[in-house]
Amino acid sequence: MSSEIDSSTLLSRASQLIDLARKAGADAADAVVVRSRSQSVSVRLGKVEGTESSESDDFSLRVFIGKRVASVSANPGFDLQALAERAVAMAKVSPEDPFACLADEASLSKSYPDLQLLDTTEVSSEMLREASLAAEAAALAVKGVTNSSGAGASAGMGGLVLVTSHGFEGSYMASRFGHSVSVIAGEGTGMERDYDFDSRLYYAELDDPAEIGRRAGERVIKRINPRQVPTGKDVTVIFDPRVARGFVGHIAGAINGAAVARKSSFLRDKMGQPVLKSGLSITDDPLIVRGPSSRPFDGEGVSGERLVMIEDGVLKHWFLSTSTARELGLETNGRGVRGGTSVSPSSTNLALEPGDIAPEDLIRSVGNGFYVTELIGHGVNMITGEYSRGATGFWIENGELTFPVSEVTIASNLKEMFMRLTPANDIDRKFGVAAPTFAIEGMTLAGR
Repeated sequence: MSSEIDSSTLLSRASQLIDLARKAGADAADAVVVRSRSQSVSVRLGKVEGTESSESDDFSLRVFIGKRVASVSANPGFDLQALAERAVAMAKVSPEDPFACLADEASLSKSYPDLQLLDTTEVSSEMLREASLAAEAAALAVKGVTNSSGAGASAGMGGLVLVTSHGFEGSYMASRFGHSVSVIAGEGTGMERDYDFDSRLYYAELDDPAEIGRRAGERVIKRINPRQVPTGKDVTVIFDPRVARGFVGHIAGAINGAAVARKSSFLRDKMGQPVLKSGLSITDDPLIVRGPSSRPFDGEGVSGERLVMIEDGVLKHWFLSTSTARELGLETNGRGVRGGTSVSPSSTNLALEPGDIAPEDLIRSVGNGFYVTELIGHGVNMITGEYSRGATGFWIENGELTFPVSEVTIASNLKEMFMRLTPANDIDRKFGVAAPTFAIEGMTLAGR
């Protein structure tokens, strides 16, 4: 384990790569190693269906010559000098990019905190197998569950090694453990499927596999014999936290600086204006200790800080990397993420901050409406904000969840939905995107 965590050799190779790139003619450069170690086991109906184990250290070199930039990547064992010379040769014939550059030296992290992202617990394949079997067995033991789609368990770690030509050297690793199960209830055309899972940085903090299985079984039997409901134009829709997290992801996409620069966000002209209902805020914090998406520095060596992206309903920040910030005439806020050989902005620990009402009371306040537990399709236009998704869930009648509902569509425009959103107080921050249950008034529901 210690040899897998120790990044000194990779830092040394990355530094050599930078030196060779400068000698080959690069004005500036950075080298990145993306580390990954993982193992997983999947079972179905009490038998192991698959085991996987992988590890990789993927190198990338980015070089700059004036306003020209090129990137190359390689696996371990490559020839350092050949890779550096290849990158420089590519940069010399690349078109100019006025915005591509390293982060300003003044913005580089000089030191960074220990965020306790790595759990060194050794998890064997036998432990993963036993956890998968326990989750599936508990789900199948729930009365009404008729079959299994399978269960799985995984353990792994990943991280980043970064060296730049203007003085940054750093590395970090983060662990990740997970359990999941998916089961079926009903027979023939009346079959329904549902699932449950848990994912954590620390193995000891994972939910018990049997508890995960029981929850999956109880969820799926509630979905048996769904009905359709009449079409309505002024329906209050409540989003279960599972789907609420995805919805908050749409907000993150709309305030991503890259989308703003491309003019592909419906919020591109809304900086400093209300985009959520008054009183609502969205935060992003890369420095949460043991946070699911925490990082001590970003993909350019810049340490981010906690930002209130939307404060009291008003848009305050975009997610910015250095090049995106330059294009918008701004400065990076440490949200650059490596994706292959490129850098683009992204959120870290993103949260729609909770309200002060319990989810049960929020449901009661609705009277009649629709509680969504699953969304289907990709009917979201991030340029116009138009939103139309297939949905399943439960009908709310007289403030109570009554019968399961399927084969309906919910629709509106994201700009209007944001302004009609009321959050509950049940946020779970173990996810990189966290959101409580919330209600959105005035949606169109297309049913029978």
